[in-house]
Amino acid sequence: MQPLRKADPSAIAGYRLLGRLGAGGMGVVYLARSTGGALAALKLIRAEHAADPGFRERFRREARAAERITGRWVVRVLGADPEAREPWLATEYVPGPSLAEAVGLYGALPEPTVRSLGARLAAALADMHEAGLVHRDVKPGNVLLALDGPRLIDFGIARTAGATALTATDAMIGTPGFLAPEQARVTGSGEVGPAADVFSLGCVLAYALTGERPFGTGAVASVVYRTVHEEPALDEVPDTILPLVRACLAKDPADRPTAAEVREALGRADAPAGDWLPDGLPALIAQRSSRVLDLPVPEPTMLVDDTHAQGPSRRRFLIGASAAAVVGAGGLTAYLLSRTPSGSGGSGGGTGTGARLATYTIGVVTDLSGATKADGRAQERGARLAVETHNARADRTFDMALKVIDDGGDPKRAKAAARTLADIGNLAAVLGPTVTETDIATHDELFLHQVPLVSVVASVPASDLAGQGNDQAYLEARPSHDVMTVAFSRWLEEHDRRRTAVIEDRAAGRSAWFAVRILKETPPSASRGGVTTSHPVEAGSEDFESAVRQALATRPDGVYYAGTSPRRAALCAKALARQGYKGPCGSTEQVLQPEFLSLAGPAAEGWYFGTSYVDPGRMPAGKQFAAAYRKRWKLPATAPFERYATEAYDTVHWIAQALGTAVANKAERVTSAVVNGLGRTPYEGIAKVYRPDLRNSKDAELNAVFLWQVRGGVPTYRGPFATAAKED
Repeated sequence: MQPLRKADPSAIAGYRLLGRLGAGGMGVVYLARSTGGALAALKLIRAEHAADPGFRERFRREARAAERITGRWVVRVLGADPEAREPWLATEYVPGPSLAEAVGLYGALPEPTVRSLGARLAAALADMHEAGLVHRDVKPGNVLLALDGPRLIDFGIARTAGATALTATDAMIGTPGFLAPEQARVTGSGEVGPAADVFSLGCVLAYALTGERPFGTGAVASVVYRTVHEEPALDEVPDTILPLVRACLAKDPADRPTAAEVREALGRADAPAGDWLPDGLPALIAQRSSRVLDLPVPEPTMLVDDTHAQGPSRRRFLIGASAAAVVGAGGLTAYLLSRTPSGSGGSGGGTGTGARLATYTIGVVTDLSGATKADGRAQERGARLAVETHNARADRTFDMALKVIDDGGDPKRAKAAARTLADIGNLAAVLGPTVTETDIATHDELFLHQVPLVSVVASVPASDLAGQGNDQAYLEARPSHDVMTVAFSRWLEEHDRRRTAVIEDRAAGRSAWFAVRILKETPPSASRGGVTTSHPVEAGSEDFESAVRQALATRPDGVYYAGTSPRRAALCAKALARQGYKGPCGSTEQVLQPEFLSLAGPAAEGWYFGTSYVDPGRMPAGKQFAAAYRKRWKLPATAPFERYATEAYDTVHWIAQALGTAVANKAERVTSAVVNGLGRTPYEGIAKVYRPDLRNSKDAELNAVFLWQVRGGVPTYRGPFATAAKED
């Protein structure tokens, strides 16, 4: 739990607020105490979202659904006001950890515990289904563990079975890895019924028994593909419960048992839970319970008019301290052009007294020796230049140091690196690794220490991380790989290209499948009759000629390579060139590598790519930084700018902004204060605006996508995709 912030109210509808349990793009969940003394989890929706009639109606539905569920194994509703300017919903507070947190901390649970857990969750679902409701998001993060049994929470997307969904038609309902196959089929959202909850329950049981997700981890597209098309990994599930779990995970909803049948198969759900939890968990729950009961009631929030106060106000002081920690894209980078950086942490006198300033460490876990070492080196260089730039300021209030550890692209090494960094007493934050696997390993270790991790290169679905996306200390300073398809799609749209052919490289399998799905459901120029066709190349084949021949038979106005391999993309490009295709082609940054350019040769000319990175030298705000970067690392002006270097530079300054506020506030725990700062205040960097809700805001994520094109054999930055797509 985090303390209340200055902008938080003291009370809501008679509930006295005690602290923050969590926050997201839509609102905040507070720990509150009712007038009668009962503790509550109070969800408050931000006014800007409440102004959306559709969103408000979904919140009304959540409140109605929660109020209709009265079983023992769900959290009870204590009060709600869906019509308030900022709608709120209060439920009873359960001090125990979520199932996701418990498994993350203690590993797989013993079978007797899981049987007791499953019987009670099945009973809760049976009650819901009998009331005509479907939960639709049963997952470990929505299961809280109490001493007397579990509690099912979060009815935000629950709805009456058979009712029309209020979500957008292209939205996937549920959490990948725990949703049913029918939930993954967007067009079949009306088919989602009670059987979908049973499938999710089967996933939860498998996860609790093994500590692993039955359909694995990775990109959303990968997990969804396995859920729809492949069998779950259940090798570690005990034989005594395996048939039931397998039945719950049947692809066909008609083949699954009902929630009531699952409850009967697992045993009585109304029996006393007793000592159902394994060693360690009861003590954790008791510790959290006592901590909450001992919480003091915060003083009411007071607004102080300091208009006539002598000297600078506290607000002005905080703003000034924060600003002093941030380096803009202009003055300091210009200064760096005329100096030779020392590379030292600096101990100079930002105070003007010669006193040594406090030094805080920024950690970097990255690949400096493996397959992605070019990206790792750029990330380190950008971060190091940012630290040197900060430490060169005469008005700084603290110094920064950089601690870089090479993970070699190995998750085990990344985990060990994260553990090493977490032991540093003055650690402020960590920049993330270069690939999905090392990013997950780094996060899951830092999650235990609540150290902020900001990922610049890798992109990982929140549902794949420890904490099930409830970790406010993990941020991505980039859009997901899947969303970058939009760059070439928008170019085709702007140029009225109505026939798109997709070469589906099944060697990339799930990622390619997801791209095909998106481009078919929302084809470029759809309002003008646009259509998309797909033409697969099997994973074990390199026969791109046949797929290209089929694609060109549709007379496409544009061709998209749906895959992740630079080498196989080059084979596709050469096949298109040999068969005489001269129209536009596109893909994403995973393909835009030196290997693609060298193997494809002239066939790569003109290709478009969606990326998460920029070329600062081609941006007015980035020219000084680009020159300083090349000077610092002795890079020729003609060499392509190293990707992710600008973004790493910006990210360190975003962390410095949060650190400046923490120092000004004399924060006792720096990492927690930096988490709060990153979560509260966006940062306008050279490349883009860095926001805490980048992964959860469609508009913010799209604003972080850029368009590149191969010109004269060289990748050339065109600009933000929405504006660059309009150009020829």
